[in-house]
Amino acid sequence: MTGCVVFDLDGTLADTSGDLVAAANACFEAMDLSSETLALARLDALRDAGVALRGGKRMLTVGLERAGLFTPERVEQWYQPLLECYGGALDVHTRMYPGAVEAVNRLRRDGHKVSVCTNKPEALAERVLTSLGVRDLFGALVGADTLPTRKPDVAPFWAAVDRAGGARDRSVLVGDSDTDRNTAAAAGRPCILVTFAPEGQAVRNLSPEATIDHFDDLPEKVRRLLG
Repeated sequence: MTGCVVFDLDGTLADTSGDLVAAANACFEAMDLSSETLALARLDALRDAGVALRGGKRMLTVGLERAGLFTPERVEQWYQPLLECYGGALDVHTRMYPGAVEAVNRLRRDGHKVSVCTNKPEALAERVLTSLGVRDLFGALVGADTLPTRKPDVAPFWAAVDRAGGARDRSVLVGDSDTDRNTAAAAGRPCILVTFAPEGQAVRNLSPEATIDHFDDLPEKVRRLLG
């Protein structure tokens, strides 16, 4: 039976935080806020990288809360404009993490299927991976809107395994957050969490089956978990 390694995208395969923060800040600037309020709302590319990797609605929520302007309705109002801003410049700062491409290629040579399961909208994820020149490495891509549900629901994870041609009982999820940990746990499958994303070593508190400090370590961890 063919093993399958399913990757999260943002904060796992690639650091997309810089372009996400830029899109959120463009939205705050378009809200016609006072200079003082805008300064409170604006996200910082370094300090708020972890916020960015939680997605567009989280960025809007955090910025608006800091400015004292948060309402669920305002977040919904600006979510689509944020996606449009991001879609217009999603590969300015985004980079694959060191060793990611080499690790994916090694897994493929070892006979594993590889796929992506992300809570980024599918069309945007396709564009990011294509821009980075790595879309063809993955046998399947399942985004936030590919199915009616998203992670931590198990359906997107299973779809990423099935569509890549892998075996469910020989699958593993590589991610960077509690969302990925909870998805793998719900599926009864092991999870490998990266420590080089903004959460850092704190992901160990989620009790994943394994962690990696660099992608060089991934093939061996997969072999240990899947055989």
